Amino acid sequence: MKYDFDFRSRRSNVMAVNGMVASSQPLATMAGLDILRAGGTAADAAVTVAAMLNVVEPFSTGVGGDCFVLFWDATEKTVFALNGSGPAAGSADIATLTQSGYEQFPHFTGHAVSVPGTVGAWTALLERFGKLSLGEVLAPAIKYAFEGYPVTEWIGSGWNIMKKHLLRENWDESDPKHLQYPGPPQPSAQEFLVNGCAPKVGERISLPTLGETLQELAAGGRDFFYTGDFAQKLCNHVQRYDGWLEPSDLARFEAEWVEPIFTDYRGVRLYECPPNGQGLAAIIAAKIAEGYDLANMTPVQRTHTLIECMRLGFLEALQWVSDPHFQDIPYSELFSDQFILSRRELVDPLSAIEHLKIKVSPVGDDTVYLSVVDGAGNACSLINSLYMGGGTGLVVPGTGVLLQNRATTFSLNPDHPNALEPGKRPYHTIIPGMITKDAELFASFGVMGGFMQPQGHLLVLSNMVDLGHNPQQALDMPRFCLKILNGGGVGANDPGGEVYLEAGFSFDEMAALRRKGHHVSPISGRQRIVFGGGQIIQRDPHTGVLVAGSDPRKDGCALGW
Repeated sequence: MKYDFDFRSRRSNVMAVNGMVASSQPLATMAGLDILRAGGTAADAAVTVAAMLNVVEPFSTGVGGDCFVLFWDATEKTVFALNGSGPAAGSADIATLTQSGYEQFPHFTGHAVSVPGTVGAWTALLERFGKLSLGEVLAPAIKYAFEGYPVTEWIGSGWNIMKKHLLRENWDESDPKHLQYPGPPQPSAQEFLVNGCAPKVGERISLPTLGETLQELAAGGRDFFYTGDFAQKLCNHVQRYDGWLEPSDLARFEAEWVEPIFTDYRGVRLYECPPNGQGLAAIIAAKIAEGYDLANMTPVQRTHTLIECMRLGFLEALQWVSDPHFQDIPYSELFSDQFILSRRELVDPLSAIEHLKIKVSPVGDDTVYLSVVDGAGNACSLINSLYMGGGTGLVVPGTGVLLQNRATTFSLNPDHPNALEPGKRPYHTIIPGMITKDAELFASFGVMGGFMQPQGHLLVLSNMVDLGHNPQQALDMPRFCLKILNGGGVGANDPGGEVYLEAGFSFDEMAALRRKGHHVSPISGRQRIVFGGGQIIQRDPHTGVLVAGSDPRKDGCALGW
């Protein structure tokens, strides 16, 4: 790591030796640090932070969402992967949607709710790697839910956007059917509003119904959520808005420990969760990128090369990412040297690849990513999400539980590997990251933000390894975000896809990328959420020193002791 004090964000790295937590909200970070100081493991602190974020950033995450984890066991020198995403209902079917006139999966109806996997993931993580009880790790979130907290600036701006999802207000009668909010108004929306309005930035708000739910979860464990009265209430509300979920769908859910996928990249190893998560896109993009001397390229040439590697990574991910219990993923072919070389041969240093048949939309920006490393060197890279802001916007009455809309990433094409089927898990955008070096932890990291996530992983990896940036510098660097539509371009004869560029790229750099065929759109200000928000904790295996950065695009921070 180099420390040249080039603070683009005016933030320096946070350093400690006994433990470190990085998240998108300071109160959540502090709660996780308190758990570490009380003797908890990285797993214990991670669940504490995730539960706290359910309270302080409720439109982004919660027990009504899904969760993925990568965990570094410092004793076994091994990365473990946990899939906490739930499947579609047992009675889900494509015909119901297409016969109702939907051309795309509806975003905000009950159909969009798959089984929430978060609670199953939290409890599985604690059972394997935790020391504390579920009640102990949930205690800070329960306290803040009842006693209240001031709404922070970035979270407050998103809360205002969530209001229309909660109140189910149609934007416009002419909007496509998948963007409307069919069904009756839901009085339970008021559990997240103050006199019918979103809370103002700096306003103190409490969420007592959510606090009561977390209390019952602490007492009853995972069975409280997946069986009994709560499960029935959840399903009743989903069915009220035309969804399929039954209590039996929740009762048979279990989070799944799976083998991570990985690739070596210039002396380090990048780990991702396997499909149904889109970490496959980051792995393939990194494999392609390793063939280029990115460190000695100009900024324009490096950005162009990474954009092309990422487009090719998405080309395969959008074809293959699906539930592996329903569809075999041809890893041996996709990861083979021959295949990667064939993809690399498509990259032209002078111009963008023409007309890639893929579609990526920068949606689903409302997610939380957190990273924890404890004093023993164990690390937890955890991501938790409702998908779009507030998910479906459906609130289980009297519980404070918002429900995700993850099923919207299913295809309605019955021949696609990711086609909607009963009991099948959908394509998932949320992906945690982990990097090792010489069989030791190098960095626990992630970048939230829908389809931005594998792009953020590739950029952070390159920033740290190719450019030698430390964690804060790696997060501060300006990013690109692809929006590649069918046919690859804006018009029939256009070669490249649309590329959003964050403030920090010069006019000359944007013009040079445009000449290569990229359809450049500069983005700044409040639109920066397009570029996600990340956290990084790096560990020196020789000294035990932890070095952390926290994304300036979010409200959060890193803290250590």
